Amino acid sequence: MFVTVSGPAGVGKSTTAAALADRLSYEHISGGDIFRTVADERGLTALELNRRAEEDDAIDRALDRRQLTIAEERDDVVLESRLAGWMAGEYADLRIWLDAPLSVRVARIADREEKSIEVAREETEARAASEAQRYREYYGIDIGDRSIYDLSLSTARWGPDAIVDVLAKACAAYDPSADEGQVNVAVDFER
Repeated sequence: MFVTVSGPAGVGKSTTAAALADRLSYEHISGGDIFRTVADERGLTALELNRRAEEDDAIDRALDRRQLTIAEERDDVVLESRLAGWMAGEYADLRIWLDAPLSVRVARIADREEKSIEVAREETEARAASEAQRYREYYGIDIGDRSIYDLSLSTARWGPDAIVDVLAKACAAYDPSADEGQVNVAVDFER
C-alpha cells in the first residue's frame, strides 16, 4: 500500500509519518527532508529556498517529479510532504491530511528551530503564502482543497501516539477491492 501524509508546516507530518511507517513496517520518505537538504546544500534556509523557487520553478518541479516517481516505482511507503497527496497521483492508496491551528504550529516550529514565536510566525506565514502561490501557478492546485484526502486529523486534538493509532487502524482496515471512492488525482507537470 502507498500512503501519503500531507499538511502545513509544524503540524507534525514528519513525526507522524515516521511513526506510521515504523508501525506498518513501511519505508518513510520525507519531502521536507529532501527540501531542507537541498536548502542546506545551497547554503540557504527553507524560506530562502522557497523565495528562490518563486523565481526558478525548476526547484519545485524537480522535487515534485521525484515524489511521483517514488509513487510509481515503490510500494509499502509512507510519503510525507505538503503536496504528497497530489504528487503521488493515482498511485496513492490512502491520502491523509494533518492540521492544527496556526498558533500551535508556530509554537512547535519555534521550539524545534530555536527561534522566537514572532519570527516563526512570520516565516511560517510567508512560506505558506509563497508555496500556495507556486502550487496554483505551477499545477493549478488549491492547497486549501481537501477533497482528495481520505482522512483528516487535527494533531492538536490528540497526542502523537493516538494519531498513529488512528492512522494505523485506517490503513489496516483499507480494502482496495471495496474502495468505491478513489479520487483520480492527476498533476500536469508540463503546465
